Amino acid sequence: MRSLFDAIETFFETLTGISWAPLALAVLCHLGRIVARSRAWRNVIAAAYPDTQVEWRHVFGGYAAGIGANAILPGRGGDLLRLYIVKHRVEGSTYPTLASSMLADTVFDFAVASILITWALSSGILPGSDVLPVLPGSDWLWVFQNPQQALVIAGFFLAIALVVIGLAYHRITDFWARVRQGLTILRTPRRYLRQVALFDAIDWALRITSIFFFLRAFDLPATFFNALVYQVAGSLSTALPLTPAGIGTEQALLVYLFSDVASSSKILAFSVGVKLVTIAVNLTLGTIAVAVMLGSVRWRHRVEADAAERA
Repeated sequence: MRSLFDAIETFFETLTGISWAPLALAVLCHLGRIVARSRAWRNVIAAAYPDTQVEWRHVFGGYAAGIGANAILPGRGGDLLRLYIVKHRVEGSTYPTLASSMLADTVFDFAVASILITWALSSGILPGSDVLPVLPGSDWLWVFQNPQQALVIAGFFLAIALVVIGLAYHRITDFWARVRQGLTILRTPRRYLRQVALFDAIDWALRITSIFFFLRAFDLPATFFNALVYQVAGSLSTALPLTPAGIGTEQALLVYLFSDVASSSKILAFSVGVKLVTIAVNLTLGTIAVAVMLGSVRWRHRVEADAAERA
């Protein structure tokens, strides 16, 4: 935490040295990503409910509200808000189907992220097993330092899951039928490529472009290679999001990965600066979306009331 606060202080001290034009372009690319991504998710939902009119503006509102909440909540808690909003805008929809539609929308992400991480591992870019256990600030630090306890905890939760499945077999059968409905678009590869993968590819192109402009804004070497390295760190930091937006893990990885590019303080200031800018954009957009979609920014009360009513 001390190093994180020091990085935030360094970021504000270097505000006068930031190039604002590249920063504005980076923000525009980030907003373009959200538009493309919400369009892909809308198409997945439309395939799951072919007889229902699924309007993109409703899906965009739910998606924007979700990323706004994820900016301040750990563990991707904003996804619950996203599901709540879309469920109340798509007639006849269910939470299991919408949740699985989110999974269908990540197939392209998983493939690209796997390729990037494989490239980073084969190139020797990522830290090895001798470095990860002592990498400061990592969300996974406890897991590496206590592998036996981590396995015991994982086994405990797996046993609970198996017991629950056994006790609720019939309900789970109906649940899986709804889950398969959310994956409908994967059964039509051409439609998936045209209506989902295309928008996801646009999202990734804008993502790398946004990183490129962020590097220029903070006076770091703006190269395609460095943009890919940053993206690898970002993908790993959100794989286990124990902190809001993966703060901590990403900074620890970037200090290691960019050790030959700039000083640790400059790298931390850059990383925290990018994170603060994207959090501010996501939070602002999300707050507006919540206010428009729910008529109030106090969305927790609405979600809790809905859960109590269903119970």
